[in-house]
Amino acid sequence: MTSSHEGSATDAEAQAIVERNLCGLVNALSRQIEQHVRERAVALNLTAPQATALRELGGPLTMRELADRMACEPSNATFVIDRLEEQGLVERRPHPRDRRAKQLVLTPEGITLRERLLEILMEGSPMAGFTQEEQITLQHLLRRALS
Repeated sequence: MTSSHEGSATDAEAQAIVERNLCGLVNALSRQIEQHVRERAVALNLTAPQATALRELGGPLTMRELADRMACEPSNATFVIDRLEEQGLVERRPHPRDRRAKQLVLTPEGITLRERLLEILMEGSPMAGFTQEEQITLQHLLRRALS
C-alpha cells in the first residue's frame, strides 16, 4: 500500500513532466514564429523588429504602447521607429490629448507595406494549422497562464 505522501510525489512528478513538456512546446512555437517573421521580413527588406512594429501599428500608438506590444524597451522601439521614419513608412505626430507625447502613424507607403506584410505573414504561419476558433482558445489559455 502506498502512503499519501508517495502518491502526491507521483502526482507532483507527473505534473512536472506535463509542465516541462508544455514549456518546451511553447518555447519551440515561439522560436518558429520568430523565424517565420524574420524570413518574411527579409522578403520586404525589413528587419524582424521593423516587421513587428509595422504589424502592431494598425492605428496610432505612442512609443510606449508600441514598445509594450513589441515586448521591448521604449529605447529599442525608438531605434526601430527611427529607421522606419527614415524610410518614409512612419510619422511622429502630436498626440491629440497629451502635449508631451507623440503618436506613431503609418504613412500611405507604410499602410501599403503593412498590408503586404500581413498577407505574407499568414503564408505558412506556424498558426495556420489552427482554425480561428482554435487560435482564440489558445489565446485565452495562454492569457490565463500569464495572469
